[in-house]
Amino acid sequence: MFQPHREKQSQRNPFFDNAKYLAIVLVAVGHVWEPVMEGSRATRALYMVVYAFHMPAFVIVSGYFSRSFAGRPDQLRRLVGGVAVPYLAFEVAYTLYRRWAQDAPQQAFSLTDPFYLTWFLLALFVWRLSAPLWRALRYPLPVAVAVAALASLTPRIAADLDLQRILQFLPFFVLGLTLREEHFRLLRRRAVRVAAVPVALAAPAVAYAAAPHLRMGWFYRNTSAQELGYGWWAGPLATVALGAVALVLTVAFLAWVPARRTWFTVLGAGSVCGYLLHGFAVKALQYWELVDAHPVLATPVGRVGLTVAAAGAVTLMCTPPVRRALRWVTEPRLEWAFRPAAAAPAPGAAGPPDAPDAPGAPGASGAGAPGRAVPAGAVSRA
Repeated sequence: MFQPHREKQSQRNPFFDNAKYLAIVLVAVGHVWEPVMEGSRATRALYMVVYAFHMPAFVIVSGYFSRSFAGRPDQLRRLVGGVAVPYLAFEVAYTLYRRWAQDAPQQAFSLTDPFYLTWFLLALFVWRLSAPLWRALRYPLPVAVAVAALASLTPRIAADLDLQRILQFLPFFVLGLTLREEHFRLLRRRAVRVAAVPVALAAPAVAYAAAPHLRMGWFYRNTSAQELGYGWWAGPLATVALGAVALVLTVAFLAWVPARRTWFTVLGAGSVCGYLLHGFAVKALQYWELVDAHPVLATPVGRVGLTVAAAGAVTLMCTPPVRRALRWVTEPRLEWAFRPAAAAPAPGAAGPPDAPDAPGAPGASGAGAPGRAVPAGAVSRA
């Protein structure tokens, strides 16, 4: 979801900004539940529901906004500035943070082994570069599913680039590449929105029943079936089954995302800031063992308090002042690093106009809000 740095707010698509903000709240809430869900089946069940679809939803929208990527110099420049630079900067920042917070000077810097939530930026960089290949294939989605299934039954895939995650989440990105504006319009139909209600009600109940039996590693998609203690055949089965669950829950989520401007629409433009910053607060719970020091945080009241605090904190991190303060690293201007861009191709000469990028990246305008055309303009190494 990248866009010109000075794009006017009136050009943005409210639907996708609303979706980005709501999804980033779920990401932050899910992360603070992690250290306190032990012993609470209900919290674990809610955590499973969130993890079943929130990253697939991010990846699908990332693919949707990558449809026109063809590797042109201007597109590569935006990819470097909007994805590679934030990845490198926050990879260093999280490493230094752990060195300081845990007095761990041995914590190594790594450009290829993503630290915590920076994996998504690295994955997006790789997926985006591969977009022209997937668009050239006759049957891209079945091929991507086959790649993900093979990855899920392949132990010991190297940690470099967090390749297991890149491959297992790949079908969602490729699906996004195949979507069109009319597909998002379908979500606004009354029948879809009505059907989303029983799905939303049933999901926690099903997760509650499955919570004691299902390993969370399936949702992280960063290990093979054998490494989770299952036979090789469980990997492809889980790829298809959990992929279907993710799609159903993503549809239910997006069906109820408002398509109009709301009080939180402006916060969607700063979702990359919320994504990259909230990890410091979450890691503080772990590094300083705050849950052990304050057992009240692991009580029902404490969990509710952490949920509200996480939602409030990530909301503040998405506000325009924070976005402006971090623009030098999340949306840097790189004129000094690149040669002057060539003249833009004539209208219609290179397919659709270049679209913004991913849901966790600097704000996106959409290719048109569902139902109304609008001008186009993030657990690895810890």
